[in-house]
Amino acid sequence: MGRSRNPGLESPAIPAEKPGAMSSAGSIFDQIIDRRSSGCIKFDRRPGLDPFWVADMDFPSAPPILDALRSRLEHGVFGYAQAHDGLNSAVLDYLLVRRGAEVPIEHIVHLGGLVPALSLAGRAFCKPGEAVMTCTPVYPPFLGVHHDAKAELITVDHVLGDEGWTFDWEGMERAVTPATKVFLLCNPQNPLGRVFSRAEIIRLAEFCERHDLVLVSDEIHCDLIFDEASTPHVTALSLPEHLRKRSITLLSPSKTWNIAGLGYAYAVIPDDTIRRRFSAVRGHTLAEINPFGYHAAEAAYRHGEPWRRELVSYLRENRDTLVEFIRTRCPGLAIRPGEATYLAWIDATALGVDNPALHFEKKAGLFLSDGAFFGWPGHFRFNFGCPRARMLEGLEKIAGAI
Repeated sequence: MGRSRNPGLESPAIPAEKPGAMSSAGSIFDQIIDRRSSGCIKFDRRPGLDPFWVADMDFPSAPPILDALRSRLEHGVFGYAQAHDGLNSAVLDYLLVRRGAEVPIEHIVHLGGLVPALSLAGRAFCKPGEAVMTCTPVYPPFLGVHHDAKAELITVDHVLGDEGWTFDWEGMERAVTPATKVFLLCNPQNPLGRVFSRAEIIRLAEFCERHDLVLVSDEIHCDLIFDEASTPHVTALSLPEHLRKRSITLLSPSKTWNIAGLGYAYAVIPDDTIRRRFSAVRGHTLAEINPFGYHAAEAAYRHGEPWRRELVSYLRENRDTLVEFIRTRCPGLAIRPGEATYLAWIDATALGVDNPALHFEKKAGLFLSDGAFFGWPGHFRFNFGCPRARMLEGLEKIAGAI
């Protein structure tokens, strides 16, 4: 099907603002908002601690999204919702303009979140006793959804290559078994912040083809890349057709525009058989998607691009500030600059403590993500998606506890 570019969705070819243009005093991202007692899990899960753990940001969402929510609220009726024409059109235009993929609407499966999609993939393609494969460290649900299918889990550690963290190709060949049915990919990688190259993604897809695996590519952080010229996102939707047809690509505006609590995501599944099997296992287990999630997603894709660019510029400066701080002020900690996301992966193995996250909780009152939950003890993840002053307060607490 032919689709023209929608004038409301800006092309990547439009020049971005100068790096740091919005990071001076008075930036919208410097605003401190008190989130305590708002019912958010980040601050209210353990209210006695200073939280830099779960992956949501402390920034208000983009003004066009807030306007869309107000408009929908003023309608006053909130019955069962479905994906309306405006949302469907915005998603397809986004895929064409930002991801370079021309996708028929029939290939889209709307979802209330991406973690349920990981579970659906396991249940759809694994029988009890078969296996799901992934590479660690990785977002913790990747290491747990196999239980829903009563399947086994095979993990292989990422390794350092010439371009940074990459796949242990030989290790994967040794680990894969005839019972392995699904490979879960996180790209950009959470928590390592790596943006995998086209050669790596094609090689991984060929690995999946060779071993008859369904490739499930979680690309939720793909709009949070710091330098798209040097490390462009390579979506599974850009694979050659014979490789693409065994893929499930998972996307959402939730992380980029900080609307995760509104619960909207989607899968793009080119192959009819894979799509039917994936959809069939939903049964009656997933909640309805609420109307605010649909309208927020439409506004993000239609009108959120200028805000996104300002956000990425601000996050880039946060990353650079954090890396310099860790390297100069925190002996015993090591870090490699991430290429994407607002999540820093910090190596504390030289610190000489059994559980770094627990150490900083007791010594500094911080709530950090424990690397053990990602498959790598001795590390921790730090969320720098917050005003710079607040980030620096947290980093000072880390330095003081070493």
